[in-house]
Amino acid sequence: MKTKLYFAAILFLGTLGVSNAQAQNQECMTNLSIYVEHAKVKNYDAAYTPWKMVYETCPELNWATFAYGERILKDKVKKSSGADKDGYITDLLALYDGSSKYFPARAKKADVIIDKVLLKYDNKMTNDAEIYSSLNDAFTTDLANFKNPKALYLYFSSLVNLHKAGSKELQEVFDVYDNVQEKIEAENLKLTNVITKLLPKEEEGTLTSKEKKQLSSATTNSKSFGKITGSIDSKLGALADCTNLIPLYNKSFESKKNDIVWVKRAVGRMFSKECTEDPLFVKLVEAQNNLDPSADAYFYLGLLKQKSGDNKGALADFNKALELETEARKKSKIAYKVATIYRRGSKSTARNYAQKAINADGSNGRAYLLIASLYAGSANACGTTPFEKRAIYWKAAEMARKAGRVDPSISGRANKSAASYAAKAPTKEMIFTAGMAGKTVTFKCWVGGSVKVPAL
Repeated sequence: MKTKLYFAAILFLGTLGVSNAQAQNQECMTNLSIYVEHAKVKNYDAAYTPWKMVYETCPELNWATFAYGERILKDKVKKSSGADKDGYITDLLALYDGSSKYFPARAKKADVIIDKVLLKYDNKMTNDAEIYSSLNDAFTTDLANFKNPKALYLYFSSLVNLHKAGSKELQEVFDVYDNVQEKIEAENLKLTNVITKLLPKEEEGTLTSKEKKQLSSATTNSKSFGKITGSIDSKLGALADCTNLIPLYNKSFESKKNDIVWVKRAVGRMFSKECTEDPLFVKLVEAQNNLDPSADAYFYLGLLKQKSGDNKGALADFNKALELETEARKKSKIAYKVATIYRRGSKSTARNYAQKAINADGSNGRAYLLIASLYAGSANACGTTPFEKRAIYWKAAEMARKAGRVDPSISGRANKSAASYAAKAPTKEMIFTAGMAGKTVTFKCWVGGSVKVPAL
């Protein structure tokens, strides 16, 4: 009898538990509906109480609790001060942790870490050591989801600060710089691929509303990565000049000469910083060629020949590099590098390689900018009258604007260049006086082609 009563009691309590759970779940559902409606119209004060009930009682109920909860708590942080503000910040940090606990598939590790770091950084609640440690964890363990431009900058910036304070080695600064730049380049490549695909449709006026949003988003995000790239380069500053690079790489050469990643990065940095006159550059190039006789190695061998006066041999190596490279993006980079080498010598050769860069990768905005500068630098050689000489700037401005369209990450520099070139082109008064409105100016110099004079 006692046994029967015992099991009856267990059954009753179990039923009561289910009933309570059902009632509780229904209350959560009701409050979920209430706070979502308030949050949708940004009435976060009204959304706070019903949201808090759901968050504390049924956190696993719906992802919206964390998605809208972030907005609600950020609003509280913004509107409060003192201890209240600190309390809401603590709640928001806990919310980020909770998102990964209850919805691990939605809340990626890198996103959670970045959200927490940025919240603390914006509210002056952290330091360089904590920032770098946390973001380094996110970057090295969840690289695919580390896409926030501001976080990428803070990751590198905090490391530079730690180096200047004496707690981090210069080699680590360079390693992280390379890793971050490669990540930015990879993310921007995804964006420029979208832009390259959609730009022709925009010019034809056939973009759908969805495609317009995609193009706008890709353009905006690419610009953000461009700004971050500039900030990171500025932060690196003089740390990467030849006076630092040469002794650092000389010191590490014997122990690192068989590390192809280290060697390639060392060669690339010395090239970009124009440290190519030092004997160390030759040693590094030879080491790279021994380890990996690839397209890049032939490019640098060509550079050495070009510097020694063997222009024919240099061009042969440059073309061999382009022939060996099968990946379009890398082929474009090599061709662009060759173009920069010849820009001060043969402008036509420089343009040929810049065009090869564009042919390989239509989103190589730097190649367009280079061609624009080559045109602008030929004003005195491309005309017999002042009007004809200044008309070349229209062509230069057109190429500069194209650079910013195909790669918005450099749009700031491109637009500035385009404006500068346009300002040097014939004025309306000059067009009127010369009677050239709407006519065509043909260039008989190396530039070739023509440009149509604007109508008045």
